[in-house]
Amino acid sequence: MPFLPLPKPSTRPKRVTGGGSAEERCTAHGLPEAVAKYHEHAAGRKQCCSAVVQEVAAPVAVVWSVVRRFDKPQAYKRFVRSCRVVVGDGGVGTLREVRVVSGLPATTSTERLEILDDEHHVLSFRVVGGEHRLANYRSVTTIHPAPEPVGHAVVVESYVVDVPPGNTRDDTRIFVDTIVRCNLRSLARTAEAL
Repeated sequence: MPFLPLPKPSTRPKRVTGGGSAEERCTAHGLPEAVAKYHEHAAGRKQCCSAVVQEVAAPVAVVWSVVRRFDKPQAYKRFVRSCRVVVGDGGVGTLREVRVVSGLPATTSTERLEILDDEHHVLSFRVVGGEHRLANYRSVTTIHPAPEPVGHAVVVESYVVDVPPGNTRDDTRIFVDTIVRCNLRSLARTAEAL
């Protein structure tokens, strides 16, 4: 599934957002239709959603080999100190407990694998517990071939999450987008080194 042309690799990841009004569908995020269908979220009145796009100078298969390891998010997510599978074998329904590095407003996150599609390179998980402020967090990550240069991949990660009490939608988006952006940049470095 080809992706629309992207900025040169030296440019920053693109941030696209949505959400805000009561029970709004977060759709498109400015993504091509073939990609956007994976990144539609129902966002309630007290939720926000966003998507971040990152080009990776590595083939889709290489990037996917890193992302699909639900049991090893620390391979590229630098804010993850450790991870252990609590239930399951790495397939849909697997529960993992993630321990977060110090300095973040979280210590643990219990996450359930919702989608693992090796054919279309789609992974989705939902936060179902833990000690953190990101209630009802759901993430979808997709990987697509970049149109140019040949052999590069495009990663899109979108999410929907509750806005914590005392925060605004913008506060929440900025915070979560920063974490997602850091993770995707780290994913690019990791995959490009393989």
